[in-house]
Amino acid sequence: MAIPGRLCAFAMLVLAGMSLTACSGTEIKPPPQSEQIGDPKDYRVRQRYGTLFGEDRFLWTSRRRQTPQEGGVGIGVNAYLWRATLETLEFVPLASADPFGGLVITEWYQPQDAPQERFKLNVLIRDTVLRADAIKVSVYRQVRAPDGSWLDAPVAPETARAIEDKILTKARELRLATLEGKS
Repeated sequence: MAIPGRLCAFAMLVLAGMSLTACSGTEIKPPPQSEQIGDPKDYRVRQRYGTLFGEDRFLWTSRRRQTPQEGGVGIGVNAYLWRATLETLEFVPLASADPFGGLVITEWYQPQDAPQERFKLNVLIRDTVLRADAIKVSVYRQVRAPDGSWLDAPVAPETARAIEDKILTKARELRLATLEGKS
């Protein structure tokens, strides 16, 4: 024997209504004192692991976000390295600067004292921490051929290292200036 569709829907509606009214007499109690927001234990847990949406932490991790004094200001790389890179390369025209990926690419730069050669720099900031291995500089060099075209030429390895050292020194100076201004 088949039950008609309307009768079945009505029976489901009545059943749902009865289940909801069965809960109406339940007394709602506040959570125990240990689970309340103001509990020191809860505060310590939040400080250590953060919240679901990361008020002061990254989502789903226990890694704490950096404060501006630690070099974090909402960009994907160390702020001191980023600023130092831009200040060190201010004499070269920039082709691209990505603060979230930490990549700075310059246009070709032709020094006034060497009109037969030109340079291009790529700077990659790899970390949010101010460390020596957090930055990598690639230098490209071209020399002018007799026919006027540009040919790739080798670059001394110490050239890239010297630029990295200059950027790191500037970043440390910026960090020290921030710390001294704080105290």
